[in-house]
Amino acid sequence: MSAPLRPLRDLIRDHGLWTRKSLGQHFILDLNVTRRIVRSVPDRAGAWAYEVGPGPGGLTRALLEAEFAGVVAVERDERCIAALGELKAVYPDRLRVISGDAMGVDEKDLLPSPAHLVANLPYNVGTPLLFKWLERPTTFQTMTLMFQKEVAERLRAQPRTKAYGRLAVMAQWLCEVDTLFDIPRSVFLPPPRVTSTVVRLVPRATPLADASPIVLARVVAAAFGQRRKMLRASLKSIEARTDAWLAAAGIDGRRRAEELSIAEFCTLAREFENLGAQRP
Repeated sequence: MSAPLRPLRDLIRDHGLWTRKSLGQHFILDLNVTRRIVRSVPDRAGAWAYEVGPGPGGLTRALLEAEFAGVVAVERDERCIAALGELKAVYPDRLRVISGDAMGVDEKDLLPSPAHLVANLPYNVGTPLLFKWLERPTTFQTMTLMFQKEVAERLRAQPRTKAYGRLAVMAQWLCEVDTLFDIPRSVFLPPPRVTSTVVRLVPRATPLADASPIVLARVVAAAFGQRRKMLRASLKSIEARTDAWLAAAGIDGRRRAEELSIAEFCTLAREFENLGAQRP
């Protein structure tokens, strides 16, 4: 390092980094917490880290202190780009800052392999970003992400629970999902209204059961789109012949979406494709 890093509060003050609700920003100022997040990432040595929404760089500092080969950080708030420039000056060869919206970024073009995704996700785009990354989960060795506690519970939810839904099915189909620890409101600026939870997703070598990702996503969305209805009613939004479809899958049409396992959803997806192939 060429110079000591300034305290985060000084950076926030001098660069006018007052958080913007429209961007879902809640900055972490406690470096003990950010270091704990980084320590939870396995196989760090020699790998790259990919961070989304670094803000003033609290988590970025902890990533750069660790054994990572380097860090690629994507930030859409131009005010934060200037603040991150101070960090870039200290770590010129190990930090790359990209100005842009992570929803439109192709990580394959940015990251050497192997790479880990590590991020305190903005609350307002955390779930859409995760669905984007689940389209190509093997881009990363692991994904260590901070969500609102409610979202973390939905990721880990099991069938026959209120939290079980589309997010749980699609995430667990492709990844092993573990909740690691909660983060208190007090370590953020400003403090959010809810507790946050750090979650680790490890992409599976192969999905939990065979299915087309596009078809499975469509079937799961339809089933949970009217989760209080029986499947024979909720699935009519995408297929009128629900009785034949459910019979072929061996699933009782009186069941509801929250009662099905991930393997059963995959069976439904495969039979949906078979049913489509039978059309004249």
